[in-house]
Amino acid sequence: MEKQQVVVVGAGYAGLMAALRLAPHTRVTLVEPNTVFTERVRLHERAAGRPDVTHPLDALTRRAGIVHVAARATRLDPADRRITTDDGRRLRYDRLVYALGSRTPDPGERAYTPETAAELHKRLLDGPGELTVVGGGLTGIELAAEIAESQRARKVRLVTGGEIGTGLSATGRAHVRTALTGLGVRIEEGRRVAGPEDVDADAVVWATAMTANTALAEAAGIALDPTGRIRVDDALRSVSHPEIYAVGDAAAMSTPSAGSLRMACATALPAGVHAASSIIAEARGRRPGPLRFRYRMQCVSLGRRDGLIQWVRADDSPRERVLRGGLAARTKEQVVRSTVSMLRLAARRPGAVPLVPGMS
Repeated sequence: MEKQQVVVVGAGYAGLMAALRLAPHTRVTLVEPNTVFTERVRLHERAAGRPDVTHPLDALTRRAGIVHVAARATRLDPADRRITTDDGRRLRYDRLVYALGSRTPDPGERAYTPETAAELHKRLLDGPGELTVVGGGLTGIELAAEIAESQRARKVRLVTGGEIGTGLSATGRAHVRTALTGLGVRIEEGRRVAGPEDVDADAVVWATAMTANTALAEAAGIALDPTGRIRVDDALRSVSHPEIYAVGDAAAMSTPSAGSLRMACATALPAGVHAASSIIAEARGRRPGPLRFRYRMQCVSLGRRDGLIQWVRADDSPRERVLRGGLAARTKEQVVRSTVSMLRLAARRPGAVPLVPGMS
């Protein structure tokens, strides 16, 4: 039987994992303008001076036989089952994996975002001054801590409309506050900021909630949920266009154990595996099974020598149990390294990936 043609749009954690898992079973075309895979969970380290947080895409895709189209998808035509790219190509698909992820809302010219970490680092090299991070979620916390630790001559402030680390336990939040203040970070909770122009600082980093990159899907008439993410069933198929699978931050994924899944690397990798397994099952005449996922912990780096491991229930609600300090920092580092190790495993032995706990 002739192999299906699968087009994967986006090479983040979910898209790249889906492409690698599919490669032995289908003809895979990966549409991604960049030639590197970026470890998004290390962007705060890049801002603080880590030389690089990327890996060559072809080192993973070439061995797997994936065709990489280094272009940007500009139009999706579900009726004709084609993707148009900005270099004029029209790529036909039997199945499409939509994995365009998410982004920090554009704050304007006066602010940086986690995605512009390299430019932010260049700005920090200009000398001392005050930097304000807007956003008290885990991204904002990690950015503030990393920059404060590496830029001792610079004043760092963290501003948030609510409490910092709202998904953490009281014990976890207390440790985050202690770690940040120990690094010299001034924390301002309960202060809402409309835009970078409301912040008096030499540099502003906008680290507020992310938004899904689903403009391409919306223009094609694919059903979205109220938050702007693609509505999917339990096999990760679009509810309006079942030949299209959506994974990662762009998809409104949920499971009975975890409920609605948040945007995270932790949810993206297993989603990529599951979407690929669903496509393979369909091609073999079997009904795809439901995505199974439950949360176990949240990992937060607080500079290079401190961290927080927050144990959570299946639905991501925090337990009181935490791990702090240097051991937590080392644990977080191992978790981050494991994401790239998992992608490399998928490139070498894609059939082994679903056997890894949490990746089925």
